[in-house]
Amino acid sequence: MPDLSGAGDILAAGVAAGAFPAASAEVGTHETIVWSGAYGRLEPDDGGEATIDTVFDLASLTKVVATTTLVMRAVDKDRIGLADHVRHRLPAWRGDDRDGVTVEDLLTHSGGLTAHLPFYRDHRGRAEFEHTICTLALEYPPRTRALYSDLGFMLLGFILADSGEGRPLDRQFQELAESRRWGDLRFRPPAGWRGRIAPTEFDAWRGRLVRGEVHDENAWALGGVAGHAGLFGSVRAVGAFARDLLRGWRGDDSLVARSTLARFLEKSTVPGSSRALGWDTMLPTSSCGTRMSSRAFGHTGFTGTSLWLDPHAGAYVALLTNRVHPTRANEAILAVRPAFHDAVMAALAG
Repeated sequence: MPDLSGAGDILAAGVAAGAFPAASAEVGTHETIVWSGAYGRLEPDDGGEATIDTVFDLASLTKVVATTTLVMRAVDKDRIGLADHVRHRLPAWRGDDRDGVTVEDLLTHSGGLTAHLPFYRDHRGRAEFEHTICTLALEYPPRTRALYSDLGFMLLGFILADSGEGRPLDRQFQELAESRRWGDLRFRPPAGWRGRIAPTEFDAWRGRLVRGEVHDENAWALGGVAGHAGLFGSVRAVGAFARDLLRGWRGDDSLVARSTLARFLEKSTVPGSSRALGWDTMLPTSSCGTRMSSRAFGHTGFTGTSLWLDPHAGAYVALLTNRVHPTRANEAILAVRPAFHDAVMAALAG
């Protein structure tokens, strides 16, 4: 077994330096868990110790673990097509500047939408969000660039809900997670999980410490279930999901057809973009560090979470933290993450 103690030391040092109060991590292959560890406390001065069963707000890992995965399965079942025009799925999406935008464009963050807007201040529920997003002026001509956008994934969540045979987004995902035996991975975590959920930020707008409810304000205004954020989970559950993807890459027991998965992991042709469909791909300047292969794919979450998979190395690395506690202004994780991934990959290589 590889010695991953050095990678663990980096996370322990991150806790000591205040990069995050708590962290849990897991490294594995398509077959098994190679290493896992947990560091710190759920809150720096109060709260229990972090464990591998600690539940974190996964933030934008929702985009790939839930939304992209459900879109892949819907493509397999011919309920959604990558070439489907958004205007045929969401009637409010209309206008000469956007008529040609497709589901694939939303997945590659190239549909022309801006990155983020604080809709939560005066919007509640799908109808208000959908109308406003669909009628916003586009920031750039579609497919001329990629701009990472929560808004596009909100629309994907609405499209999935409409194609789910009457099942809302969270129900579709929970049924999938339970059928695949991923474990503690769901939207709107039950009250029984609260004692092991890592808090995120003290939110002045909500007037309370956020714990067990989604940190992202727009997802909160959508009821805690959205295509861009809202998923909670433990590192054990994220690791189980990752092993399923690696098995799928090998053509074993895939949760989607291997050809579909391969299509989703192709880097897009959008100028200057590293994006595949939903997923990001390896850049030496990204959170995955410098040692993963060019075939690696992954994603991060605003709260301090990440998942990277390297099919060439046959490995995945899941890292969950609550770096936004007590404030999102803390960005020390930006140095910790690549160092941790480099240490993991060095240990696996040698």
